[in-house]
Amino acid sequence: MDFYEKDAFTKGFKAVAGIDEAGRGPLAGPVVAAAVIFTPPLPLSFGIRDSKILSASKRDSLVFDIYLKARSVGVGIVWPTEVDSINIHRASLEAMRRAVSSLAFKPDMLLIDGSFPIDTDIEQRPIISGDALSVSIAAASIIAKTTRDRIMDAYHLMYPDYKFSSNKGYPTKEHLEALSKAGPAPIHRRSFRGVRQDFSRGDGSAG
Repeated sequence: MDFYEKDAFTKGFKAVAGIDEAGRGPLAGPVVAAAVIFTPPLPLSFGIRDSKILSASKRDSLVFDIYLKARSVGVGIVWPTEVDSINIHRASLEAMRRAVSSLAFKPDMLLIDGSFPIDTDIEQRPIISGDALSVSIAAASIIAKTTRDRIMDAYHLMYPDYKFSSNKGYPTKEHLEALSKAGPAPIHRRSFRGVRQDFSRGDGSAG
């Protein structure tokens, strides 16, 4: 989990940020990205792993450890209306760029989950399945996921019919049934097929 960080340090980079995003697939809510900078020794013993393979309780406990150990943590958010205007791919990259911009200082190397670079002059290395290969990217995946989950929990209080606290905006059966019945809420992504087919049914009247 530290090969890419060690490689960057060996090449003389001092501030290596891991970057990941959460929320590409949901029909509602924002795309959230995070950037995390660790300094040696890297926290390999904390149990930091790809957020998708961790339980919610484990992710929540690791957030505390990550913030304690990290030199800096940045979060970037692209909200649903902007997702609709620029498309989900560009929104994901923009959320990552914003996460880097929100760090307390500018890193000199970015390790990015995926195969696409972001719009920045900072040296960067996209890594396919990086959240399973880099502790910094894995930490970013945890921050991004837990941040987005808290946002969707708050939206559940505003629009309880859609059960956002349990589905987080993903197209589960209960979510699709609510969407079909009530139409989209203001936080639904109007450009997504599962929402677009029900767009004429309403505009946020549920809840």
